[in-house]
Amino acid sequence: MLYDITRTVSASSAVWPGDAPYQTQLGWSLAAGQAVNLVTITTTPHVGTHADAYYHYEIAGAHPATMPLDAYLGRVRVVTVSKRDGALTPTDIPVALDGAERVLIHSHVSDLPDSTFAPEFPYLSVELIAWLASLGIRLIGLDSPSVDAFDSQELPCHHALARHGLVNLENVYLRDVPDGDYELIALPLKLDAACASPVRAVLRSLNER
Repeated sequence: MLYDITRTVSASSAVWPGDAPYQTQLGWSLAAGQAVNLVTITTTPHVGTHADAYYHYEIAGAHPATMPLDAYLGRVRVVTVSKRDGALTPTDIPVALDGAERVLIHSHVSDLPDSTFAPEFPYLSVELIAWLASLGIRLIGLDSPSVDAFDSQELPCHHALARHGLVNLENVYLRDVPDGDYELIALPLKLDAACASPVRAVLRSLNER
């Protein structure tokens, strides 16, 4: 079984308030008699399901092209949380994570359409990140639009991820995905001088590997 956990990117895709929306411009056109359709894309790299790069919040942080690629590929555990808003702590994780290498956190946000920016969402805490790092977790993914609170300016959770050497995914789409273990494939594009990269994220059942 293959689950596509990627938000569709379109002109109606919700982006962080004030960020650049997804836009396309048709430069060459088959209908106009040219050899191909040629489209120019303008967007924030944080559109839809994406991987933050350390450069997003660290002055000397890595761009997507040099992020640790193997962190985005491998065994992952999907867990559902009941908290609708606020910081998640270890007590909010309903199952043991022994043996997990990556974690995707499923909340009510996955029930929202691609065009809706979540009015409330659960996010990480420094405590949770430290605990997950102590378990050997390499990647944390959320269906929320940020690992920090909406109004955070200091971004403590972003910085904690970098401090512990973890990577993150945001805006994953986990509706109808049962909790459990899968293989995750969510590779960022090899973008230089960018602060994030869209990903095509999928989960594959382990018995199909």
